Amino acid sequence: MTDLFTRHLPLLESALKALETREFWTPFPEVPSGKIYGETAKDEGESTYAALLGTAFDLPGHPEEGRVGAEVSPWGPALGITYPAATPETLIAASGAAAPGLAEASVEARTGALLEALMRLNRMSFLLGHATMHTTGQAFAMAFQAGGPHAQDRGLEALAMAYSELTRSARDAVWEKPQGRHAPLVIEKHWTLVPRGIALTVGCNTFPTWNGYPGIFASLATGNPVIVKPHPRAILPLALTVRVLREVFAEAGLPQDAVLLAADAPGAEITKELATHERVALIDYTGSTAFADWIRTNSRAQVFTEEAGVNSVTITGTSDFAGMCANLAFSLSLYSGQMCTSPQNLYIPRDGIETDKGHKSFDEVASGVTAAIDALLSDPDRAAGVCGTIVNPATLERISAARGAGRVVRDSGQTGHGRSATPLLVAVEGEDGPQNDECFGPVSFLVPCDSAEEAIARAAGIARRKGAITAALYATDDALVARAARAFAQAGVNLSVNLTGNIYVNQSAAFSDFHVTGANPAGNASLTDSAFVAPRFRRVMIRWPKAA
Repeated sequence: MTDLFTRHLPLLESALKALETREFWTPFPEVPSGKIYGETAKDEGESTYAALLGTAFDLPGHPEEGRVGAEVSPWGPALGITYPAATPETLIAASGAAAPGLAEASVEARTGALLEALMRLNRMSFLLGHATMHTTGQAFAMAFQAGGPHAQDRGLEALAMAYSELTRSARDAVWEKPQGRHAPLVIEKHWTLVPRGIALTVGCNTFPTWNGYPGIFASLATGNPVIVKPHPRAILPLALTVRVLREVFAEAGLPQDAVLLAADAPGAEITKELATHERVALIDYTGSTAFADWIRTNSRAQVFTEEAGVNSVTITGTSDFAGMCANLAFSLSLYSGQMCTSPQNLYIPRDGIETDKGHKSFDEVASGVTAAIDALLSDPDRAAGVCGTIVNPATLERISAARGAGRVVRDSGQTGHGRSATPLLVAVEGEDGPQNDECFGPVSFLVPCDSAEEAIARAAGIARRKGAITAALYATDDALVARAARAFAQAGVNLSVNLTGNIYVNQSAAFSDFHVTGANPAGNASLTDSAFVAPRFRRVMIRWPKAA
């Protein structure tokens, strides 16, 4: 096990450095290239995925009291995979039995095993890409990145932050206090790192690994066994992850049951039973605010959440109108607005804005964004590659309802591939309306405001009240940008200014961007800062007088 830590120490040291500098760094290339992953990696990933379809997923030694599995790809076919299932009590008992062995392992032992697991997961990124594609509805290129390398980046980021916190203070010390003419007081002290207990990761349907890995790796690194509860429509990516972790732990002499899969079926979920169990001490949750509120009310655990929010774009002026429209078109279309970072509300001065193409009225701004979306999605294959599919049929119902909210500027259509929907743009008037709540999916509301200052105030205000993970601003007045920066900072939301190239407000980079601030209702945790990992363990001291 020490060999694993030594083997991967250069990787860990590079990750620790990146956490400090916040510069671009990744050990896991995001390009699905045979030159990087091996000439046969693409075919092997696809064939391995195909071989899993219609089979019983194998997790050697895992508790099993039945089989569940009802995943259907939003691209069309049912997966037909079944997974081992067990009652919450069985899972809790197995996790509790594994807890002492994991806690007693050294920080280096746990860290080395987790680094090895990340390396193995990276080598199977093509398989994870297909698994993510057919459970989330993302197009393959995005599924490869988000389900593979980018998720691995986030897992490594959490692991490195945990290692930093675990090793920040000395474990042993000799405390010597002078006593004037008398002999000094000399005390020997030792601190034990004590994990909090069983951790529960509640996975989401849209980004099961990207959102799941930070909590999983942070908890395991700090010595807490983890029960991974996937969304019943997106089990496979996390099941593959659990299998790799269990394999590595077994080889490293760590308890396999420190990582368990809590698979369940739609309509028969076991999330509530697990979340409210008295032995569950930590919960990582991604999903609706309503269920997050339920967990907070009913669970005794320390809860880390990413919840619903209303992300906004404030448009007050631009020196690159075409570039702005193209950038927004991609942001609004990417994965059909099913990203927690996707923009929803566009706040625009009623009298229009100044641009490099002259004055543009409110309607001309709306038309410019619409034309850019139409151009981006003009080819059906490219449209499918950008928009992916709709993972939850309820999203289609939200699109239908949103059409009646105001004046339809651009209607939603289909790409012709899978269950799909392109962006719907609706202009809405007034302070009240559906724009004041998250409308998850490819729906955006264009909101006319009396001035640029009012547009900023409304965008920052809704972030403060309802929560937001991202905010974007287009402006040519530096003083206005400075005022907006203060307003959005006070609202606790990250701000992107004048994005016109190949960087989009949707994107969040590991080791550089803190994903979610924890400072507004969109979530109480940030991926990944010290506050995300430090509460997962405690330091307990023993001290005694030093022998003369």
